[in-house]
Amino acid sequence: MLGALSLQAPARADLQNPRQDFLRASTSGLFLHWGERTAPAHTSCSAWESDVTAGGWTADYWVNEARKLHAQYLVLATFHSRLGYARPWPSKIPGSCSTGRDFLGELIAAAKAQGLKTILYMTDDPQWHADGGHEWLDSAGYSMYKGRAVDLSSRDGFGEFGYDNFFEVMSRYPDLGGFWIDNDNDYWLSHHLYEQIYQKCPACTLSNNNEDTPIMDMISNEQKSGMTPSYDYPQAIYTAQPRLTEADFKLPATGAWWYDGSDPAVDKKLTLGRLVTNAGSSVKALMAETAQVNGVFPANQAAFNDFANGYLAPVWESLHGAEGGGYLYGGLKPGFWNDGAHGVTTVSKADPGLQYIHVITPPRTSTLQVRDNGYRVTAVTNLRTGAPVSYRQAGGTLTLTGLSGWDPYDTVFKVATRGRAGIIAPSTYTMSASASADGHGAAAAADGDHLTYWDNGKTLPVRLDFALGATRTVRYLGINQREDSVSYARSDTEQSARIKDYKVYVSADGKRWGSAVTSGTLPSTRGIAFIDIPAISASHVRLEVTSTYAAATDATRYKRLRIDEAWLGSAYVSQGLAGATPPETAESALASSPPYGPAPTRS
Repeated sequence: MLGALSLQAPARADLQNPRQDFLRASTSGLFLHWGERTAPAHTSCSAWESDVTAGGWTADYWVNEARKLHAQYLVLATFHSRLGYARPWPSKIPGSCSTGRDFLGELIAAAKAQGLKTILYMTDDPQWHADGGHEWLDSAGYSMYKGRAVDLSSRDGFGEFGYDNFFEVMSRYPDLGGFWIDNDNDYWLSHHLYEQIYQKCPACTLSNNNEDTPIMDMISNEQKSGMTPSYDYPQAIYTAQPRLTEADFKLPATGAWWYDGSDPAVDKKLTLGRLVTNAGSSVKALMAETAQVNGVFPANQAAFNDFANGYLAPVWESLHGAEGGGYLYGGLKPGFWNDGAHGVTTVSKADPGLQYIHVITPPRTSTLQVRDNGYRVTAVTNLRTGAPVSYRQAGGTLTLTGLSGWDPYDTVFKVATRGRAGIIAPSTYTMSASASADGHGAAAAADGDHLTYWDNGKTLPVRLDFALGATRTVRYLGINQREDSVSYARSDTEQSARIKDYKVYVSADGKRWGSAVTSGTLPSTRGIAFIDIPAISASHVRLEVTSTYAAATDATRYKRLRIDEAWLGSAYVSQGLAGATPPETAESALASSPPYGPAPTRS
């Protein structure tokens, strides 16, 4: 009997698991919507298969195109509610189109030969079973197979049909990379499908569309829009790292997810900007292209793939084998910079001393200013040309000067660093707060662990206090707020839960605070935030948050504040144009290692 596995433990989420390693090491994937209703649509499964083969379909073509995009995996969306629920493999289970030729098997083998993985899309949705006036599901055939009546147009009946297909595919294809699931089906949940998948296919991953289902390995965020700039996809993502996240989007600027007979243009700025900003946030980019019946991409998409192959190669080290900068992996500050500039930063996993600044929208001037996060810079070069770049550091900012010849899509600066300076070690703080949610006390805001966080329990105003244990010079606060909300108001119920208005106080004894030494408004942006204060000696520092960005219409996030990690800086790195670092003071040498590091490896 299909799916007859014993369950040894109750369902639970694995935030990190070895089966996820290939996804965590990936930068992007190729999303393939292709099936019986690919234009020109077929109502005969055998006729569709015949035309696919006669047209010269080959798995190697898709794999080679994915490699041009520098992708590491492919997601095949053929068992799709709008594509005839086609199954491109010889299935023994009646119920929808199934081919005699094993297209899926050929793709899995071709991808494996090139070091890529294939993931199979599975839908839970039978509502389109008669779309276009044709019945795409065969309830009678499936009922005969099961020995009882099953209505495939019902969610429960379709869930059972899908359930059986999961097990058939896992048994047939041991090299399958996993499943990309379009939402959930109650039949799957009640029959513990996902737990059984992890038992039967330990190397398979599970990804879910739009819905952050805890048992899944990854949540994919579909075709978000409304951001400024429009390419900055992560602004619309609401799941905090190190949870695996993916952004799936169409490469054609207009049109359907599948080939509809048209050949819309590919917007290079939008597409490359999305790829880069996702990499700069440790988000996987799943890029959708519309294969024709014979598998070949329309001319505009094929031309983009050829362009991307040459364009990405010279800067690939800054996107692959790198993590997003300004988050839990450290790195320079991403986002909005000076004079209209915008971009992201990345950090090499092999050598965290190597960082990259991706300028997607260049400044209006010949100067770029990026917050340095205490990193001591030793050299800056243009990654594409190798040309050295003049720079200086002062006041917490890395300034690049004499810039020109901006790339139209992504100017990449390679930044060599030598540790950090001027950070007061968070391990020396004693943290307290005026309010905390159960299990999320103030200590979690300075414990070096991004799996823990301080939560204000929806209390505003709220105070977060740092007791330093000794009198120190304090120049700024660094704050990583939890990235579990969008960074702008996407709707009345999806808004930013980030600090808006704040005040900072200092004290010599933790009792007498006096007037605020600084106050202001932080922008609602992703990544690390900084609050500079006048140089002052104190043994206690207080951050008072008086408001956040979410409105009362967003009941989930209204007044909510969560901080992953916060720390204090005692001095700025100061370097001249030549890049020489002056001798460190005792204060600036304190805690030159980062206050946070790689994501925890435990599961």
